[in-house]
Amino acid sequence: MNTPVISPEDEYLGEHHIYEPHITGLPQMRPYFRELWARKSFAIELSHTEMHAANTDTFFGQAWLVINPLLLASVYFVLVEIIGGRSQPPTFFAHLTSGLFLFYFISGAMIQGASSVVSGGRLIMNTSFPKALLPISATYTAFRRFLPTMIVFGVLDLVARLPIGLQLLWVPVILAEAVCYGLGLALIFATAQVYFRDTKSFLPYAVRIWLYLTPILWFADKAPKRLLPFLPLNPLYGIMGAWSEVLIQGKAPAHRLILIGGAWSLVTLVLGGLFFMSREREFAVRI
Repeated sequence: MNTPVISPEDEYLGEHHIYEPHITGLPQMRPYFRELWARKSFAIELSHTEMHAANTDTFFGQAWLVINPLLLASVYFVLVEIIGGRSQPPTFFAHLTSGLFLFYFISGAMIQGASSVVSGGRLIMNTSFPKALLPISATYTAFRRFLPTMIVFGVLDLVARLPIGLQLLWVPVILAEAVCYGLGLALIFATAQVYFRDTKSFLPYAVRIWLYLTPILWFADKAPKRLLPFLPLNPLYGIMGAWSEVLIQGKAPAHRLILIGGAWSLVTLVLGGLFFMSREREFAVRI
């Protein structure tokens, strides 16, 4: 019996799909990204469903998205300012809060993205679509959860009388870097979770250590001396440093921070995308 030949253009449109494991290989990029864009509403609706299931689309659900990081900021403020005995500038709490908001968006995209493929097993087995839509949807969900925190920070900005000016035009640039980096991590760990099911269990511990090494509990220009040689190796050093300079210090971010953050974001997104797409056809036989 002859097996029908399906062109790359029809890979997601045919009635029958044969999944065969392979070692390496990437799909045809143009049809893949065209189908990815055509099905963007799928990722959006999947995000709406997940938020509805978690009750985060309700008033109290949205409130908890804000209260949780505010409580964490208060805890860390007590540890650093009071118990640690280190004198901090008056803007430290605002710096701590804004940093935690952005940090938990990125780490949330990574952790939710890690389980996106495994938890979407039924979809993968019964529907043909570009599987990158799953970590993209997880990243979109994390971003939607991040947005209410910016409203709260706007209020905090007014109360603390933080500077407001043209430097805020850099905010979309920094957020774009954060989104790209979070999506890249989601793609990497979504793939790893398929092969190593305990991956998600280790991520919360890695996230906690990562938090301590990132300029959130301290300002980027006041980093501990022993960390200085290693700061550019922290992917969030550039993003968080620029974020604090724009929102807290009221100045345009140092070009070095923007370049470091952009380089890490681009490399992570490209490598994560290639890694994910090269293994995508194996997901159906490994879940």
